[in-house]
Amino acid sequence: MQQITKVKALRSCVRDWHQQGQSVALVPTMGNLHVGHLQLVKQAKELANKVVVSIFVNPTQFVAGEDFDTYPRTIEDDLVHLQGIEPDLIFIPDVDEVYPAGLEGETQVLVPELDGIFCGAFRPGHFTGVATVVSKLLNMVQPDTALFGNKDYQQLLVIKRLVTDLCIPVEIVGVETVREKSGLALSSRNRYLSPQEKEVAAELHQALSGIAEAVKQGSEDYQRLEADAIAHLENKGFKTEYLSIRNASNLGEPTGEELVVLAAAWLGKARLIDNIQIRR
Repeated sequence: MQQITKVKALRSCVRDWHQQGQSVALVPTMGNLHVGHLQLVKQAKELANKVVVSIFVNPTQFVAGEDFDTYPRTIEDDLVHLQGIEPDLIFIPDVDEVYPAGLEGETQVLVPELDGIFCGAFRPGHFTGVATVVSKLLNMVQPDTALFGNKDYQQLLVIKRLVTDLCIPVEIVGVETVREKSGLALSSRNRYLSPQEKEVAAELHQALSGIAEAVKQGSEDYQRLEADAIAHLENKGFKTEYLSIRNASNLGEPTGEELVVLAAAWLGKARLIDNIQIRR
């Protein structure tokens, strides 16, 4: 399990693989790995001959007042977890390696249609930071496939859109959300939940599941479903940023057969996001 910190060495290694006819998959992460991340790596190994895992806490996707400085950095534990799966290469760059010209004035990638809604509305600039760093990582690694979790649904759509618009020759694969037995989606920020809050946190998935079932049964009173779920979550102690039923392909109005219900809500110090895709 090779570790590399420099782009030049990374490219040399991947170039050799491609020259040998090997396919390459990339799993980008910010570290603090949990079972959900490891599932991405396992699936990557099924899809490609060689797997690169990147570990980089990207400063440009944190907005003012967020937890960049305190975001858990657990590189030694992460390497131990990865040893059990054995990806071929771990890319652990410094900020200066990813942003050699500095963060000010850096070229940015913006996906306008998806940037300012839902999570983007509450975290202005977040998705520009995500789109920019993912574009950089795809250009650095030049993988055949890159894998991302479905839990960050809006992020997944942003990445699929930028790859299409910028003609980047990579297949983006969304991987099913890994959950605890309660239904709570695994997240690095779940560690901010107290034991009591963690029990309550499962209510978010339950609320979305209830909406999904109602829609499958034929309900089209989306505003009522949304309002009832928000009221329920607020009663349980959540502070809901949004909860909405939308078109699954572009987060537009909920038309067509493929829908998604997605939400973001605070519980204590933890901002939780989740979604369920619905086929009517």
